[in-house]
Amino acid sequence: MIDNSIIQEIKERLDIVEVVSDFISLKKSGSNYKALSPFTSEKTPSFFVSPSKQIFKCFSTGKGGDAIEFLREVDSMTYIEAIKYLGEKYGVEINEYEIDNSVSSEKDSLLIILNKSKDFFIDNLKTKEGKNVALTYFEHRVISKEMIKKFELGYSLDKWNSLYDNLKKLKYSEKLMISAGLILEKNNKKYDRFRNRIIFPIHNISGKVIAFGARQIKDDKDQPKYINSPETTLYIKSNILYGIYQSKNSIRKEDKCYLVEGYTDVISLFQIGIENVASSSGTSLTTNQIKLIGRYTKNVTILYDGDQAGINASLRGLDLILENNLNVRIVTFPENEDPDSFSKKLGKNKFLKFLGENETDLIKYKTNQLNENYRNDPIKKSELVIDIITSISKIPNSIKRSIYIKDCSDLLKIDENTLITEMNKLLLGSSKTLNRPKFKFKENEKNNLEVKEVDSAINFCEKECLRMLVNYGTKDFEIFGLDRKSFIEYFLNEIEDVAFENKNYIEIINIFKMELEKGNVIDINYFLTQEHENLKNDIIDLSANKYELSDKWKNKFNIHVNDEFDDLKKSTYANILRFKFRLIKKMINENLQILNSNIDYKKQQETIKIHNKLKSVEIDIAKQLGNVTSI
Repeated sequence: MIDNSIIQEIKERLDIVEVVSDFISLKKSGSNYKALSPFTSEKTPSFFVSPSKQIFKCFSTGKGGDAIEFLREVDSMTYIEAIKYLGEKYGVEINEYEIDNSVSSEKDSLLIILNKSKDFFIDNLKTKEGKNVALTYFEHRVISKEMIKKFELGYSLDKWNSLYDNLKKLKYSEKLMISAGLILEKNNKKYDRFRNRIIFPIHNISGKVIAFGARQIKDDKDQPKYINSPETTLYIKSNILYGIYQSKNSIRKEDKCYLVEGYTDVISLFQIGIENVASSSGTSLTTNQIKLIGRYTKNVTILYDGDQAGINASLRGLDLILENNLNVRIVTFPENEDPDSFSKKLGKNKFLKFLGENETDLIKYKTNQLNENYRNDPIKKSELVIDIITSISKIPNSIKRSIYIKDCSDLLKIDENTLITEMNKLLLGSSKTLNRPKFKFKENEKNNLEVKEVDSAINFCEKECLRMLVNYGTKDFEIFGLDRKSFIEYFLNEIEDVAFENKNYIEIINIFKMELEKGNVIDINYFLTQEHENLKNDIIDLSANKYELSDKWKNKFNIHVNDEFDDLKKSTYANILRFKFRLIKKMINENLQILNSNIDYKKQQETIKIHNKLKSVEIDIAKQLGNVTSI
């Protein structure tokens, strides 16, 4: 296992804002940062990062935790991989031996063997065969040494089992080789999947190799031009964009992503100085790939090949991009040209000029498909119009939709109201699934509902008390203006006669109590370890706050608004008192149920006495809270 002191050193050095910013774009919001969730599609930011607490919380999905947990969630890293990533980022040395010996999952094992294989393919470039074949190919395709190094390009030797033999020497199991998609088995014989091919390593967002693409060097009609790694627990093709690791910072900086088809398209654009580019790797664009782009920018320009296949591919991805609330533009290239060949011909400045002059929005792009023949064919024209309207209807933003409808009306010379009517039909059709049946409660269900409402109120009060404990457990405050006392001491004293129901909350309170007895005052970071895995989600949920009072009240308007921290003792006492009040009300309801049941006279009198005592306590608490309660 990795020594705890190393993990602690990493945690002390890291800044969660920096870590998260490597993967998504954050915006300052008061003392916190916010962004659209990287885990789901949404219009309003629900993802928050707290620099003071060093945690994140996604209110859409419920996910939350520290920087390590974020890496595990956003990039499917294992715990060990996340630690190593942060160690590299913040200059904390982690012995490779320690990593290898702490492997505890399939993902860890796959990651290690794939990256060892990457090193092997790179080393093959130094061999005589590699120099004669692979480097000659790179020279022919005008791929520089800088790009070879940047994208970690390699070469698989023209042998049946060169990689297999190398991995056997390193004592990797055959089962792991096959699971990683590196080795094939047929008739009890093992052989390399990739032979005599240029190797394009596919990196995850954190820069680790998770798969390979391999291109044949000599044209062979009996073999596919490209072969790729099979899907594994690490590599799901629909979730990955080639080049995104190398380009993410540039995409964020330029606030635009050029989307291309192939590996060489990405490399060629990088080589001329255009680095905000990624590739769908020759497959149809997927929702998860679009979400990945959306972490860094809302603006996408599709640069697919100028042939019909490329046009069709761009059209397929168009609606998906719009559906995910991104802005999309399209560029078509001259016949027989693609981003790779055309960028090499023009160079950076001329290529960017070409893109600027030729990129069009979806309306102009699709109306351009309306050639002279179509204009004279009412059926074809109507089909195109419906197609355009369908695309517009995918846009979540109503203002954007109305602008596109107006443009469509002007370009196609069709009445705007007619287009709106057709679009509304589509929108209404898609919303039918949202209709919900009406439910009627049966008479015997009403009591159950009331009980649930009481329990819900108690759960809320429990949570509010624990929220204050988790957030202010380390604080001190004055009592009666005489001395200072730790919050935890005061809190534990006030809840001595209160019975919590949530098992995790009880465990959290007991941990605070035990640590206090040892002379330790702990904070939320104490719980963000593997030791307290079962409590992590509760701790994050309790410590995160979606809403924050704007600084403008104080800074701009010079208005101070009191919050619970201004008078911590009062806030704490009020929360505990509300909790006690709800518990008393539950006890009263339970006692009334006994009273209404078939009991003897003696039991009835005892129950009435209990009821009166409970009501007396209820009234007393209500007075303290400023409530009015009927007797």
